[in-house]
Amino acid sequence: QVQLVESGGGLVQAGGSLRLSCAASGTIFSINTMAWYRQAPGKQRELVAGISSGRSTNYADSVKGRFTISRDNAKNTVYLQMNNLKPEDTAVYYCNAEVKGTWFQGGYLEHWGQGTLVTVSS
Repeated sequence: QVQLVESGGGLVQAGGSLRLSCAASGTIFSINTMAWYRQAPGKQRELVAGISSGRSTNYADSVKGRFTISRDNAKNTVYLQMNNLKPEDTAVYYCNAEVKGTWFQGGYLEHWGQGTLVTVSS
């Protein structure tokens, strides 16, 4: 089994910063893409940022220039540095990872964390 555990959420004023972390543990041979998604009340879950095993990154237009995704492959951890936060960034943030548990596994399986709440006050 694979577990993803997020941390770093909380309450912050508009213009402030937070750093989210997500650590993967369990039976892991390799991790492909890691990503952060978010879901605001009454809205669908959306991709915030993703990072490949080679550290290529992509971002939602709404967070470009404010958020930075990074990863530490040795620690199986992905980070999301969020600066200049806005009230519209308020959401539950979920970690996502494509994991291969063993070398002989045919492909990567997608795993999700439980989510961490980010609240930005105006």
